[in-house]
Amino acid sequence: MSPMYALQRANGDWFALDDHGRFRVPVFRSSSEAMLARARDSSMECFRPVVLDEIAFKILTTADEGKACFWFVDDPLIKLNRGRPLDHAQLALLVRDGEGSWE
Repeated sequence: MSPMYALQRANGDWFALDDHGRFRVPVFRSSSEAMLARARDSSMECFRPVVLDEIAFKILTTADEGKACFWFVDDPLIKLNRGRPLDHAQLALLVRDGEGSWE
């Protein structure tokens, strides 16, 4: 599987959606899908696609005391809150396939 991507600002902040008080980080299959979603939402204009490598994965899954959740965005042309929810373990499986065996 190819690498997964999330959106991050230059200052290190990750783009996340508020899902009834829980933050969900949208995860994309490609940089171009992330850019397409970003182009459709002005609140994401300061964010850039970043590969979810081992370091990024650890930062995302330990930030906010490990409470962050994720959305897998199948189609960047629909609203991001219609993504498929992923927990830490599910994201680890998707990301690990693109990077080798780590967690």
